[in-house]
Amino acid sequence: MQHEFWHERWKLNQIGFHKQEINPHLQHYWSTLSVNKGDKVFVPLCGKSNDMLWLLGMGYQVVGVELSPLAVESFFSDNDLKPTVRRNGDFIVSEVEGLQILCGDFFALRPSDLGDVNVVYDRAALVALPDDMRIQYVSSLSTLLPANTEILLITFAYPKHEMQGPPFSVENEDVEKLFSPWCDVELLATEDVLGKEIAFKERGLTRIKEQTYRLVVR
Repeated sequence: MQHEFWHERWKLNQIGFHKQEINPHLQHYWSTLSVNKGDKVFVPLCGKSNDMLWLLGMGYQVVGVELSPLAVESFFSDNDLKPTVRRNGDFIVSEVEGLQILCGDFFALRPSDLGDVNVVYDRAALVALPDDMRIQYVSSLSTLLPANTEILLITFAYPKHEMQGPPFSVENEDVEKLFSPWCDVELLATEDVLGKEIAFKERGLTRIKEQTYRLVVR
């Protein structure tokens, strides 16, 4: 899955993964994290997610990384925000008070690009990647995050033969294999969402679970 795939999805507005509403799992399970007002939250592969505005409104600093310039431009224009824009190394940084989005390749990130991150919110990054890139993503994430960083992770799990991702199926054992070598892993909730996600049923799924995890970097 190359950069061109995602650039084309945004160009053609094929962004069914984007949700206007704030993610209910974010709202419900955020309180399980040991996070304080003013802490920095990292949102990888953030798209134009309105979840970032919710986090900002709750008093946190937010930094996202997104490959598509169209997604970044749309986020700010849709929300009537006028960012300052500058180049920082491999990234174009668009910023308003308390929130910045780094436009560029996640895999080019260095710890200095993010600063002191306290929490990661991953609703759409891990599930957006096929197996080989998922391993690379988690490996990169492990080099970016200091000990005691918490991760709120949301995944989908479904019979892999029934649908070709994205979003890709990530089962419990996949999360354990990827994260347990360097994180403590806690499954917070599992919800059957086939009845709510009509698009997935139309793509041929007979079962899909949405799962929420709390991870803590050791």
